[in-house]
Amino acid sequence: MGGKYRITGNRYPRMRRRRNRLRIVLVSFAALFALSLGGWGTLQLIDIFSGGSSASAAGSSAKGEDAAGCATDAKTGDADGGRSGKRPELPEPGSIKVNVLNATDRSGLAQSTADALEKRGFKIGKVANAPEEFDKKVDNTGLVMGAPGKESDARLKVLGTQFGDVDTRFDDRKGDDVDFVIGKKYDKLAAEKDADAALARLSKPEPSRSGSGCEN
Repeated sequence: MGGKYRITGNRYPRMRRRRNRLRIVLVSFAALFALSLGGWGTLQLIDIFSGGSSASAAGSSAKGEDAAGCATDAKTGDADGGRSGKRPELPEPGSIKVNVLNATDRSGLAQSTADALEKRGFKIGKVANAPEEFDKKVDNTGLVMGAPGKESDARLKVLGTQFGDVDTRFDDRKGDDVDFVIGKKYDKLAAEKDADAALARLSKPEPSRSGSGCEN
């Protein structure tokens, strides 16, 4: 250029466009959003691979579940509101008729055992020697026997608390009576406090879901 505005020298002024401030602001917000999204995704992945323990625990508390994941009653703390996981009521000894059969060579053992059971509230039926199939063939404390079914099983369990090492067997009999076949290792009834403790354990609710303690 010539005249008043003539440019001299070998360097020329650089012509720059004005910065677009709006564009810079938008790019900044986009970058922040991308960073936030990436951080949230990372947290989700961590939660997935760690089993989501925090969320599960919070969900269990909100739903009123116990540590095993079972629904609990807020007042009693029982699983499923105390409505499940309970054993049926056990029969009273006075409702159980016991036949006492001696499978040993010790005379008078059936009668003394029957008398001891009667003192503990059991009804006594037949007192005799055991049939030939059991005579001198029961090696442990004894054998309790009855008809198949839940009610008979409960009677046998209650009777079994009065002894130590007894086996349980079901046969095709008719009726509610049960047998105690005296074995070689039998000496006397279990101590009354031990029998009461065994009966108390028998009365406790049993775990109702395999490996978890919840009712199906």
